[in-house]
Amino acid sequence: MVKIKHVLMVFILGLSVTACEKEPEKTAGPVYVSSLEAAKKHYRLAIHPLHNPKKLSEAYQPLIDHLNKNILDAKFELESSRDYQAFEEKFRKRAPELILPNPWQTLEAMKSGYKVISMAGDAKDFKGIFIVKKDSGINVPADLKGKTVSYPSYTALAACIMPQRYLHDHGVNVTSDIKNHYVGSQESSIMNVFLGESAAGATWPPPWRLFQRDRPEEAAKLKVVWETPSLMNNSVMIRDDVAQNIVKQISQLLFALHTTEEGKVILNGMSTAQFHKASDDSYKPVSEFITEFENDVRIVEIK
Repeated sequence: MVKIKHVLMVFILGLSVTACEKEPEKTAGPVYVSSLEAAKKHYRLAIHPLHNPKKLSEAYQPLIDHLNKNILDAKFELESSRDYQAFEEKFRKRAPELILPNPWQTLEAMKSGYKVISMAGDAKDFKGIFIVKKDSGINVPADLKGKTVSYPSYTALAACIMPQRYLHDHGVNVTSDIKNHYVGSQESSIMNVFLGESAAGATWPPPWRLFQRDRPEEAAKLKVVWETPSLMNNSVMIRDDVAQNIVKQISQLLFALHTTEEGKVILNGMSTAQFHKASDDSYKPVSEFITEFENDVRIVEIK
């Protein structure tokens, strides 16, 4: 009996030693980061829905990486939005520190305390274009009467407001002569034409160039049939409580992109020629255009 107890005791001690030799289990606790990382202030750059989230990330994440590499006391993150209205709600709540809005949204963001620091791209590139099927038989705006036209959103300036102004000026009543279909994104507006859901789709040059690059087979069956006059391009805006040293560093990096090979690659991915210096006053022509549009065509924000 004593021998059995001795054996059991040895066995138990053996288990205890084995247990002690095992890797200790990790317990939950604080995660420590370097004091430098902890001290960095985070800034979000919210882009209006130029593309779907995946394509938006592909186009603009290199810019975010460039900012993070060169501004050592800050951390930048890219933020997408599901649609134009979600993006507009964000800046009206002053949520993101940096935004890239269209020119109409630029005017609205000024009301919430955002300031223009740059224009993204050349003004001549900011124009509406109409996409139709090559065999559609649509040659003049009147050919759209009774048909459906697709747009990304009713607040998309180049891809909706300017095209509707164009139709109005060419004898088409956009509130009664056609069916307006707001489909959420630039690519969707183009794809609606390819799929036969709309007779024409409104967009603007950068998304059309990307569509031709990424979907050459579909693009080969489509064509640009009309284009509108140009206006100011999209802006880069910073919330008015962001430190001036950060504003200065961001501005310098943006304005220098087109002068280096690395910067040219970043710009090419965004289908943007360069960033130009601009201010709130630069967008006064947009305000005048919107006033005339609302007097002649419709109210911009459809409730």
